[in-house]
Amino acid sequence: MHDPDSRDSESRDLPPETTKSLSFVVQHEAHRILSEEQLQGDPELLAAGWQRRFIADSQRAKEAEQLYRDLGFEVLAEPVSPEEIKDDCADCQLVMALHFRTIYTRKRDRGAREGIGGRE
Repeated sequence: MHDPDSRDSESRDLPPETTKSLSFVVQHEAHRILSEEQLQGDPELLAAGWQRRFIADSQRAKEAEQLYRDLGFEVLAEPVSPEEIKDDCADCQLVMALHFRTIYTRKRDRGAREGIGGRE
């Protein structure tokens, strides 16, 4: 059983507005229906230690970038890849490509320790 008091001290020290905002993003992403293939992420980024988080419109992507940085992560907001939206109609694919980003994160110190760069 998960003990909410056993969370690391970092998460308990976050301002309530930060955790509330990030919680909304996570809950919204949980209700999306995508195939496993669509959720895989860019193999090159995954190999470099990045984790695919979610797809967001430009404004939400900026908010998520700041939230993840505040939480101690490096953040990339990459254009949505064709594989992530291949089942959508042509108009939807165009809108997604122009106005949405895929968010990737990794712990801030990982790249510095290993000398791995991102596409920032």
